[in-house]
Amino acid sequence: PDPPMAALKELRNRIDSVKATRKITSAMKMVAASKLRRAQEAAEAARPYADRMARIVASLSAAVAERGDAPALLRGTGREDVHLIVVATSDRGLCGAFNSGVVRAARARIAGLEREGRTAKLLVVGRKGRDQLRRDHGDRMVETLEEVGARGVAFAEAEAIAQGIARRFADGEFDVCTLYYNAFRSAVSQVVTPLRLVPLPPAEPEEDGAGGAHGGAVHEFEPDEESLLAELLPRNMAVQVFRALLENAASEQGARMMAMDNATRNAGDMIDRLTLTYNRSRQAAITKELIEIVSGAEAL
Repeated sequence: PDPPMAALKELRNRIDSVKATRKITSAMKMVAASKLRRAQEAAEAARPYADRMARIVASLSAAVAERGDAPALLRGTGREDVHLIVVATSDRGLCGAFNSGVVRAARARIAGLEREGRTAKLLVVGRKGRDQLRRDHGDRMVETLEEVGARGVAFAEAEAIAQGIARRFADGEFDVCTLYYNAFRSAVSQVVTPLRLVPLPPAEPEEDGAGGAHGGAVHEFEPDEESLLAELLPRNMAVQVFRALLENAASEQGARMMAMDNATRNAGDMIDRLTLTYNRSRQAAITKELIEIVSGAEAL
């Protein structure tokens, strides 16, 4: 075909290609919206239990924090030389800045620890986080986990992660552990949040409606605080990891829904521009052919 017709064919092919891409992004947006509803409900349902569990453990911890026989998960090692950073990301992309945001926060934390002369280790949940961090910090990775929550986040998965962290702490591999994840606010807002798991952070004073901390109540525990903490500290860690994974799952679907919505609208705008260019080129080609026909007729 002559150059004008070849250009028109190329434009038609580009328009068809963008239309096919728009169908895919539109379908992915609908799937993400459907998954977001369930993930959001699960994340919101877990928040009250996780908050109350943290308060109970904090209340118990306050009574034994200064004792020498306090559980190791509570008091820590007394040092802050080696930090284990747990980075929660996803196994799949096409979700905007969901993964890059939490990876950026982890990198900033690693850089800060390096400036202080401390050591950072990485436990990465999710293939995307592993791929991004492996380039610069592959030697720091002690473990990577994939397909976590692939069929919905289960407590058993969070418990296994928490048990692995506790085992590494018992083996003396780190002094402080912090989990980085995306807290779900809305489909358009996910906030990168650090959560310290080991040692347990000091409790913030809880105020009642009258403004008094705990209303001046005195708590008695049965059995003793040490026995309760020995059971509750590992469980609390698992609950907090579970909550973070649920928040992450909801944030991932929200970010993917918005990213695919933007991609679908951008594809529509591109189709409009290409169609306009195609129509103009086609009109110019037709006009040129008419001029050639008229000129040939007049020449005869």
